[in-house]
Amino acid sequence: MDFSNRNFVIATDFLCADGHNDVSDAIQNLIDTNPNRTIFFPDGVYLLSKPILTSSDNEKSVDLALSNFARFLAAPDWDSGEAMVRLGAKDGVNSLAPGSNYGLTGGIIDGNGVAKGVSIDGGRETRIQNVDIKNASVGLHIQYGANNGSSDADIMNVNVTGNGKRDSVGVLIEGFDNTLTNMRIAGVFTGVVVKSGGNMLRNIHPLLYMNDAAKADYENTAGFRILNPMNWFDYCYSDQYSTGFETTGGGVFKNCFCWWYSGEEKAHIAFRSAGPFIGSVDTLVIGGKSHPESENCFAPEGTQFLGAVSGVVSVLEDGTAVRVM
Repeated sequence: MDFSNRNFVIATDFLCADGHNDVSDAIQNLIDTNPNRTIFFPDGVYLLSKPILTSSDNEKSVDLALSNFARFLAAPDWDSGEAMVRLGAKDGVNSLAPGSNYGLTGGIIDGNGVAKGVSIDGGRETRIQNVDIKNASVGLHIQYGANNGSSDADIMNVNVTGNGKRDSVGVLIEGFDNTLTNMRIAGVFTGVVVKSGGNMLRNIHPLLYMNDAAKADYENTAGFRILNPMNWFDYCYSDQYSTGFETTGGGVFKNCFCWWYSGEEKAHIAFRSAGPFIGSVDTLVIGGKSHPESENCFAPEGTQFLGAVSGVVSVLEDGTAVRVM
């Protein structure tokens, strides 16, 4: 995309990106006065003291495009409970008309240890791609959608690093019918929380850092915490979390993976179901060469599997593999 084309609105023509001056109001003004435009943010640091909001009205929507080294930075005195960037948070329109396909592309959203990163608050067909979310309490939050709960968002190539605290979450999904692809998540107590259904997660990799918060309450860490059984997971990889996949009793899991790299902790559960599991597990590899077989467990004893489970393989300490189910 050639951002030298002046058909784009260039943010630095109207505000500074020095990381010292608060540009929240200036960015909001650009958004509000340039409907149906792409607003481009060149390299630099854009200090935010409060959230910036885009509209879900197709006649007022904008597309936010950040260069690779453009960084939105939360101010140290940030006191909002909302995300730094709130997509579709104004006007509350449910439409598929031209202009509804807005989003956020590129750059760095830095919560500075105090703020949430990005939220999809409304609208449909919202797109987020090629974004790094850093130092956030909640990296990405897809809220209950405008279309009877459906948010219909597409998330691609987004990396999240949390603030490492006990309540930190990489991705929180409350809206229905979203597709998330190619995500790396680290520095959060819980990797992904899925409260809604109709979501497809493909190649999502949460990694637990064994910091003080994780060590203090390791048994409650989870790579994927799934509170709705109607979701699909393909090559999703839980790394070092005490429980890899924690479900309420359903879901479709294919080609997934759980690994524990640290020998510090003992509670290693790949798959935990709150009740009888009636979904599908097809090819799940579990392991960690630093642990004996007894420490890496597919599921707690007594778990009822009423659905289809096959191809569960445990990698032993010497590198050999044993079929579990």
